[in-house]
Amino acid sequence: MDNDLKNICKPKNFKFIFKTYAKDLKRFLYFKFNDLETAEDVMQDAFIKLWKNCDRVSFETAKSYLFTVGNNLFINIKKHEQVIRKNKYRHTKNTTNESPEFLLIEKEFLTKIENAIADLSPKQREVFLLSRIEKKKYREIAILLDISVKAVEKRMHGALLKMRKITDLNS
Repeated sequence: MDNDLKNICKPKNFKFIFKTYAKDLKRFLYFKFNDLETAEDVMQDAFIKLWKNCDRVSFETAKSYLFTVGNNLFINIKKHEQVIRKNKYRHTKNTTNESPEFLLIEKEFLTKIENAIADLSPKQREVFLLSRIEKKKYREIAILLDISVKAVEKRMHGALLKMRKITDLNS
């Protein structure tokens, strides 16, 4: 190591820093990414950034600098992945392979169902929504509403008959 420890721009000093901290930084990044290849790439990027800023970083703060840069790169990569996932989800959610005709029929059918649910009696609607939307079992609904399972069955049967009539599911 050169006598001038303050100057990490000297290749010998930089090499010493690399040999001293590279393994620990790679382990730290591997723990974060859970991917060795990415950890190695980010570690190299952190050392490149250190080399580019060697005149501004002292020997004493080099380790802290490397780990901070590595952690910031990790955060940036994860944020970027999150943006990509959101955009991919938004894209798949907004695109469909269905024809405009099918989409119109589907929209009309959903409107019919919504109207049919609205036309149910409050007791039938409550049981229907708990069963079909919240996926509750008849016994759970009975406990929630403080009624018998038989009463739940009766309300559900009436709701389904009414729904079938209104939506013309049989034809």
